[in-house]
Amino acid sequence: MSVQPYLSAAKAALARMDPGLSDAIWVPLQGGRTNQLWHVGGFVVKLYDLAASSPLFPNDPQAESAALAAFAPLGLAPRLQAAGPDWLIYRHIPGDVWQGDPTPVARLLHRLHGTANPPAFRALPNGSAALRSHAARIGAGLALPPLPPDPALPPATPCIVHGDAVAGNILNGPHGPVLIDWQCPGLGDPCDDLAAFLSPAMQWLYTRQTLSQDQATAFLAAYPDSQITTRYRTLAPLLHWRIAAHCAYRAAQGDADYATALALECSALPG
Repeated sequence: MSVQPYLSAAKAALARMDPGLSDAIWVPLQGGRTNQLWHVGGFVVKLYDLAASSPLFPNDPQAESAALAAFAPLGLAPRLQAAGPDWLIYRHIPGDVWQGDPTPVARLLHRLHGTANPPAFRALPNGSAALRSHAARIGAGLALPPLPPDPALPPATPCIVHGDAVAGNILNGPHGPVLIDWQCPGLGDPCDDLAAFLSPAMQWLYTRQTLSQDQATAFLAAYPDSQITTRYRTLAPLLHWRIAAHCAYRAAQGDADYATALALECSALPG
C-alpha cells in the first residue's frame, strides 16, 4: 500500500523499529468508526481524524498516548511504541473483538476503575446534576424523548474511566480482554463505562447485535462492586438518554447507522 504523505513520520518510525517494515504491506483494520488503523508487521498504526471529536467522545491523540503508557504495563492496553501529533503506533495484540460472555469484561473494567494514580486526564461530568446538564447540552434542539429527572446522586469518587468502553474497543487477547481506542479517557464515574458497554446503540453499532437480558444481568452481577452497579441502575435513565443524544447528534450529521442506533437506545429508556 502507498502510505499517504501525512503518515511519512509513522512510516519512518516503523522503519527505525524494524527496517524490514520499510516496504511492508499496510493492512487496513476494520471496526473503528472515527479513525483509520492499519496492521503492519507486529504493530498497529493509528491515524486520527482530529475533526471527528464529538461532545460525548473526544478524539485526543495525546490522551491515548498517555493511557497506553500508563495501562499497558498492567495488561489493560496495548504497548505504545511511537507517537506523533495525529498518529501513534502500538504493538499488535492478536485476538478478536469481544463477543459472548460479558463476565471477563466486567472484571476488566473493575480492574481499570481501581487503578491507583492514573494520569491527569480531563474531569468528566460527575454526579447526577452534572450528568443531566451534560446530556441536555448534547441533546439540545434534537428530537428526543423527555430528559429524565435528576435522581439527586452526589458525585462518585473519581476514578479512571476509559470513556468509550464499547464492544468494538475490547479485544479478547491471549491473556484475556484488553481495552483499545483510548482517545477519550477521563477521571469520573465508573458508571460511564458500564453504560457504554450495556448500551443497545453502541452494541449494535459495533456488533450488529444487542445484549440479551441474560448477558446484561450477568455483566452487572460480575462487576465486583455492588455499590457501583446499584449506582448505575439509578443513573441508567440519564446515562442512556445521553447516549441517545449522541446518536441523534451523529444522525443529524448524516450518519444513517446512528439513526438506527438512536431508535434502539430510545426503545430501552424507561417510559
